[in-house]
Amino acid sequence: MSWETLGVYRLLSSIPLFVIIVNLQYEGSEGGANPQEIDQHLKLGTQLLSAGQLADALSHFHAAIDGDPDNYLTYFRRATVYLAMGKSRQALPDLTKVIRLKPDFTQARVQRANVYLKQGKLNDAENDYMEVLRVNPSNEDAKTQLGFIEPIREAVMETDEMMTQGRWNEAIELLTVAIEKCVWDPSLREKRAQCYMEIGEHFKAINDIKPTTKMRPDNTEAYFRVSKMYYDVGELEDSLTEVRECLKLDPDHKSCFPHYKHAKKLNKLYDSAQNFINEGRFEDAITKLEAALRLEPEIWAYVLRSKSKICHSFRELKDVPHAIKNCAEVLEMDENNIEALVDRAETYILAEEFERAVEDYQKAHDIDNNLRHVAEGLEKAKRLLKQSQKRDYYKILGVKRNARKREIEKAYRKLAAEWHPDNFRGEDEKKAAEKKFIEIAAAREVLADPEKRQKFDNGEDPLDPEQQQGGHNPWGNHGFNFNPFGGQGFNFKFHFN
Repeated sequence: MSWETLGVYRLLSSIPLFVIIVNLQYEGSEGGANPQEIDQHLKLGTQLLSAGQLADALSHFHAAIDGDPDNYLTYFRRATVYLAMGKSRQALPDLTKVIRLKPDFTQARVQRANVYLKQGKLNDAENDYMEVLRVNPSNEDAKTQLGFIEPIREAVMETDEMMTQGRWNEAIELLTVAIEKCVWDPSLREKRAQCYMEIGEHFKAINDIKPTTKMRPDNTEAYFRVSKMYYDVGELEDSLTEVRECLKLDPDHKSCFPHYKHAKKLNKLYDSAQNFINEGRFEDAITKLEAALRLEPEIWAYVLRSKSKICHSFRELKDVPHAIKNCAEVLEMDENNIEALVDRAETYILAEEFERAVEDYQKAHDIDNNLRHVAEGLEKAKRLLKQSQKRDYYKILGVKRNARKREIEKAYRKLAAEWHPDNFRGEDEKKAAEKKFIEIAAAREVLADPEKRQKFDNGEDPLDPEQQQGGHNPWGNHGFNFNPFGGQGFNFKFHFN
């Protein structure tokens, strides 16, 4: 059973059985209308209402009323449909018409009183319940509902006093009790939304204000308020959705129109920046994000969003100083920002500050240990830290971790020429040079090979037998013939363990 059908069932179950199964025979026609057609509309409308097909039922009751505007039961059924659709404002005139046509129809008066109570019109509800009890003192519905009215009045008055004293949580408790009975009273929801805003519960405030857009006709101020609330918590798309509803009602609204232009421009900057990031155009992304910061430099959510993406973009550009600076600014705003911790950790790895990288990854992992990329990053940082305490091929060649292959080859040739064993005469000097020369060659072996370099960058030494299954000797088991310069001369063979 759908929620809509269930709602209709509950509503119908509150109406006396005689009304639901009442004889649908046409009553009170004065001629001019076809009784058979009216009867058919009533029959179809009642069947569709019972089936939960509210819009179709409504159209048949419209037709029946057009044919016979003095049949009180038809108005009552149409009011029932309106209530099932949540359209209490449309239901009230029909219930009032029923009472005028048949004053002793107490069920219509009870229904009208219930609507008044839900709308927070306590005096009107009270008058109707009392009239029902005057005619029928044993009416339990009227007795029960009437008993709620005075406590609600007192609660609302007490709430106003609490709000002036800043007792927001106490006011929320009382307002919640009142709203349970006066569910269609926008003023109560507006008061509770104010209390929620005061204690920082922005989304609860939004959930209170949103229904008021339907409770008051053409409620542009409520749409603007909801849009602004969404904007202030960083929900830019939702903010635009709500402000567009305001502009549908009033295209030149003095608050909604400028807010829409501002939010739309900011959203466009973020969309462009994200597209550039997806395309790997990080410098262009930074330009857009810096423009977003200039457009919205105050609201925390957008400053954080802009700086976070700038931090990430500088990391992708391997711009260590700017990446660390911007990531640090993000973490000052939100110390538990996992992605900023990851970006800064990766930047520390690039700067060969492995201990700091481990610290950032560890903190991110402590915040959420279910993120795979964080767990893998932490393990990599730990391997690199351990590796840095052993052999570092970048340091051997004297190049940065982001050095290009051309720089690696240039550094290698320079050092190979400097430490070539032929340049040394003494036996001890030759042995020391030979050891250094092997390190230089090993560094070039790893860093000039993309696959081996990637392994090393992930904390694994591809030339370390302990880390390679079965061990590894890049020059085979029989020593290595090596000519770093090509062409003639400098052809040596030596062995090492």
